[in-house]
Amino acid sequence: MRKAVDYGARPWQQTHWDARAAANFVCGGMGCGLVVAAALSGAEGVARVAPVVAGLALVASGLIAVFFEIGRPLRAVNVLFNPRTSWMSREALVAPLLVAAALAGATGRAPFLALAALLALVYAYCQGRMLAAAKGIPAWRAPLVPVLLVATGIAEGFGLWHVVAAFTGARAPWLAVAFGALLIARIVVYRRYRQGLGHALHRDAVAALDRAGRVLLWGGTLAPLALVALAAVLPGGPWLAAAGGLAAAAAGARLKATLVLRAGQNQGFAIAHLPVRGVRT
Repeated sequence: MRKAVDYGARPWQQTHWDARAAANFVCGGMGCGLVVAAALSGAEGVARVAPVVAGLALVASGLIAVFFEIGRPLRAVNVLFNPRTSWMSREALVAPLLVAAALAGATGRAPFLALAALLALVYAYCQGRMLAAAKGIPAWRAPLVPVLLVATGIAEGFGLWHVVAAFTGARAPWLAVAFGALLIARIVVYRRYRQGLGHALHRDAVAALDRAGRVLLWGGTLAPLALVALAAVLPGGPWLAAAGGLAAAAAGARLKATLVLRAGQNQGFAIAHLPVRGVRT
């Protein structure tokens, strides 16, 4: 049972999306990024199939988490009926296309894997637009939120690709360069997003986002960059890169979970004119 909320002029933390909804954003973005990395790696055999299957498993895990969040799960099918105005409907419609294209690509059909990468980007963008559509929550409605979620998800996926590659023996040195570039792009987008919020946030949301931002900078950007650089010159390079990839993914997951669960403060009600008995307004 959800805790009662004291709605009013003061900001309050949204309670409609809980940890299960946050899991959809965390797992969905990671999975999409992993599919994109697999498509671009040029790997063959198990080294191609493993990251694709892992990426689809993450996407499915996020959708299953949302399914269990719904109070009446049998009505979940209704989400498919409003693609004209709902980004959640668009996400749900893209998901089966993504799964079909990715599985076809994993079996050796390169054009389908390229299509899967494109659909993965669309899926991640739909998730970003879902948050941005919540106009009453300052931390979500910022223009850079869709870009932040896409950048975070793709960076996480490239990081997880290095984890899978450490086990499968896949080699794609240029993906390490791309991974570093994505990490830098992600922290730049986050900094611009955070600066753009200004003083619109409640102090609790500010504190939560700033803590997650520090983790993103140190644990999710600088440490992975150092590990990937060391992986190029030291023995055990794949495992060093895997450690960096895991750290980058964990920091990104924390940022998205914080955005949904800790920074989702509504702005409260604004009443421009209070009615006064006997006074014409």
